[in-house]
Amino acid sequence: MVIDSYKHKGMRKQLVDVVRRKGISDENVLSAINSIPRHLFMDSSFLEFAYEDKPFPIGSGQTISQPYTVAFQTELLKIKKGDKVLEVGTGSGYQACVLIELGARVYTIERQKNLYIKTKAFLSEIGYKPKLISYGDGYKGLPNYAPFDKIIVTAGAPYIPDALVEQLVPGGILVVPVGSDIQLMKRIIKIDENNFEEEDHGTFRFVPLLGDRAND
Repeated sequence: MVIDSYKHKGMRKQLVDVVRRKGISDENVLSAINSIPRHLFMDSSFLEFAYEDKPFPIGSGQTISQPYTVAFQTELLKIKKGDKVLEVGTGSGYQACVLIELGARVYTIERQKNLYIKTKAFLSEIGYKPKLISYGDGYKGLPNYAPFDKIIVTAGAPYIPDALVEQLVPGGILVVPVGSDIQLMKRIIKIDENNFEEEDHGTFRFVPLLGDRAND
C-alpha cells in the first residue's frame, strides 16, 4: 500500500520550490518531481530527510540522487512524450520514475544484483512500469534494444562509453557525468554516425559507474 499523506505532498511542494530556485525551469520536470513520493524510495531511518535536497544511501554502496541533480540531468535530456530512453544505473528507481512521469519509454540497467532485484519488485509495487529493467554492464548499454532517443548515465564514468553513443539515434542526446572523484556533466548530441557535439554543464559528484566487476 502506497502511503502518501498531505504532509508528504506539502513537503514535496517545498522541495520543488527549492529545486526551482536553484535554476530548474522546465515545468514538466518540476511537476514530475512534485508527483513522485520520494519517501517511499528511502530506508525508514532516513524518512525525515526524504524531501531535503540531498542524496542518501540506498544500500550496496549506492545512493538515491539529490533531487536537484535528477532534475538537472532530466532537463538536459529534453524529454518528449514517447521518447525511448536508456537509463544506465537504475539505483533506487527514482530517476526512472521521473522519466516515466514525463512520458518516456524507459529501459534501465543496473550492475548491483541485489539492488536490481529489490528495485524491480519495488517499482512494480508502487505502479511505475519501465519497459525493461535489466541486470548487466552499463558500459555496454542495451544493444539488443537500441537505438535510443536519449540516454542518461546516473553514475560517474571515467570516460564517455563509445557503446552508448553508438546506441543513440541521429539527433539523440546522451547525458553523462565524466570523471573520477568529481565529475563534469557532459551532454553529447549525436549529429550522425561519425559526428557529435559535446557540451559541458558544470561539476557534480556521483558514485562510480561499475563495469564487469560488481557485488553480485
